[in-house]
Amino acid sequence: MIIEILDCEFSICKVADYSAVDLDADFTFVSKTDEEKSLVCLTVGIPSNTIERNDGWRAFRIQGVLDFSLIGILSSIFRILADNQIGIFVISTFNTDYILVKAENLSKAVDALSNAGYTVE
Repeated sequence: MIIEILDCEFSICKVADYSAVDLDADFTFVSKTDEEKSLVCLTVGIPSNTIERNDGWRAFRIQGVLDFSLIGILSSIFRILADNQIGIFVISTFNTDYILVKAENLSKAVDALSNAGYTVE
């Protein structure tokens, strides 16, 4: 399995609403619950109506389209990163999964995943 390192920095935000969010920007992830409106986006694209934010995240993308019947892909990656004391933030899309780690842990995460047999590019 190939895991791609995305060459950009991300922020995780809580927003008042989605009116200032550029939904056509690359890597824009929104979620809404009964308690909050969240956004994960490129740090350069943080909207003006952000209430709280956490900057300094880098992302890995699992390459290819993952079939919904596949089991254990994320749990294997989670275990490797947890065993190496690396916190994560995960986003799943229809096609694949994205694993975010703090920028200061990126090289440690690459080493841990590579040592576990993943191809990290």
